Amino acid sequence: MDDAAREKLEAAAFRRLVAHLRERTDVQNIDLMNLAGFCRNCLGDWYREAAAGEGIALEKDQAREIVYGMPPAEWKKRYQREATPEQQAAFAKTHKH
Repeated sequence: MDDAAREKLEAAAFRRLVAHLRERTDVQNIDLMNLAGFCRNCLGDWYREAAAGEGIALEKDQAREIVYGMPPAEWKKRYQREATPEQQAAFAKTHKH
């Protein structure tokens, strides 16, 4: 497989992942962090870093909006729930700063 084909497939997989995350508003970012070590915010941040590598400036919320499908603050208002003590404990256990 050549680089162009690989990049085309990677882009398609990324778009599918983003569409899936937009549909699964029931899955909280803390759940993603606890299970996979990344969340919607991370994906948006990685997108922004990739853009910067190509000389394209994006603000943090601009990049995250690409992932959320709306401004992150709006997504949080609509869908984010308060983390349970169990979720917070799992996060603290695996994400020590």
